[in-house]
Amino acid sequence: MAKTAENKDIRASYGEMTAFPRMAVGVMGSAGGHLQLKARKLLDTLGREIGRRGYVLVTGAAPGLPHDAVLGAKKAGGLVVGISPALNFAEHVQKYKAPIAGYDVLIYTGSGLMGREIENIRTCDVVIIAGGRSGTLGEFAIAYDEGKVIGVLTGTGGIADHIKDLLPIINKETGATLVYEDEPVKLMDRLEAVYRDRVLPRYLALSEGAASGGVLEK
Repeated sequence: MAKTAENKDIRASYGEMTAFPRMAVGVMGSAGGHLQLKARKLLDTLGREIGRRGYVLVTGAAPGLPHDAVLGAKKAGGLVVGISPALNFAEHVQKYKAPIAGYDVLIYTGSGLMGREIENIRTCDVVIIAGGRSGTLGEFAIAYDEGKVIGVLTGTGGIADHIKDLLPIINKETGATLVYEDEPVKLMDRLEAVYRDRVLPRYLALSEGAASGGVLEK
């Protein structure tokens, strides 16, 4: 892939191979409690936008707002990955009663609801917080501590509408970049810009001279 200023966007049509994986956008949010209709519509729009742009949507394979984004992404032909807390499909369905519709791939961590959050966040290039309760707060904390690019979809209630209040209390510089928007399309536009400016140059530098097919083990 040519490393020119004009070709820094790695968006690809579905199925097209690129020099490295497509941008993975994580959506973390309320899996229960009172879900506002407005918030659910916003998450559907967000999912559609992620799918339309050719990115991979990653969630914790949870119901609620993350699943609204999953269904939205599938309407736009997007690719969806779920990081399940379960050990296998049976546990995913029977123990956790987690959703199965809309996922192209379910990755079974066997780590439980809290344990899978680390794999969930580390799989993503960009993390979006919407609504949310204690679990979403944990995911935000991991993403913030690991210096991720974090989008906050405001107007969705819960943790998302209080992150600005938490940052002075956290009082810790980690290198994370936060973007706040109450409109999904504008949020994705801004996150794309941060990704191109901050994340993609690092990926390109790491890819230069690397064996695209890997190196055989000795």
